[in-house]
Amino acid sequence: MSGRLHVVATPIGNLGDITRRAVEVLGSVDAVACEDTRHTGRLLQHLGVRPDQLFRCDMHTERAATGRIIELLASGKDVALVSDAGTPGVSDPGAVVVAAVVEAGFEVVPIPGASAALAALVASGLPTDRFVVEGFLPRKGGDRRRRLESIAADRRTTVVYESPRRVAATLADLADACGPDRAATVSRELTKLHEETVRGTLADLAEHFDDATKGEIVVVIGPAPEAPPASADDLDGFLEQMASDGLDRRAAIAAAVEQLGVRKRDAYDAALKLDWSSPPT
Repeated sequence: MSGRLHVVATPIGNLGDITRRAVEVLGSVDAVACEDTRHTGRLLQHLGVRPDQLFRCDMHTERAATGRIIELLASGKDVALVSDAGTPGVSDPGAVVVAAVVEAGFEVVPIPGASAALAALVASGLPTDRFVVEGFLPRKGGDRRRRLESIAADRRTTVVYESPRRVAATLADLADACGPDRAATVSRELTKLHEETVRGTLADLAEHFDDATKGEIVVVIGPAPEAPPASADDLDGFLEQMASDGLDRRAAIAAAVEQLGVRKRDAYDAALKLDWSSPPT
């Protein structure tokens, strides 16, 4: 029989957050693939677990370790995949392994547990019905600017990871991109002794945190506000531009409804005021 890959979430700080199922799985598998054998070795020792094999699978070795994992699965061995903290594959190594294992036809079993992104999200007080986890932002250049612009326009709550050395600069950039009054939170040292969540506007948080900040950081940014409804002047100007561009009246009305969010009846009434036979120059 083929082995199974267990994707096991581990504590993000407090060791009490390990689940009973995770302990059972780690104690039953034949091998554990991990980011850092020393770090995971200490966790396994704490749990009283000693797998036959413990080997490295981090961002530098993930592809090579994948081949070893697939060989173990093919020989009927069960493997657990863990990261240093939290859930593998979420801003941590693991996605490459899981994709390859699925492609090879082996079973993947998730063992859910701790996640810094979810912990910070539910503690933020910001909307949780729709959210996106952006992970770490690009450090500079056009990629960073485009990602910040995307966050600024996103109607979902956004979760961002950041290092303590860069959190002050990232908060300042977010305030510039999203506006200083956008609601946000910064969670630090989640589940650990000095855990804290600071709430406020992006401008407030940018002033509060500096380069001396310590601990693992999760920033949660509130969703972009709804755009104000289009005015009658906005609608008239839009339809005039559509007519100038050569659209017929029906297409222009449909475009106004979709792009401006106006009622179809209002768009129709406004369109009747224009001469569609000879577009303005």
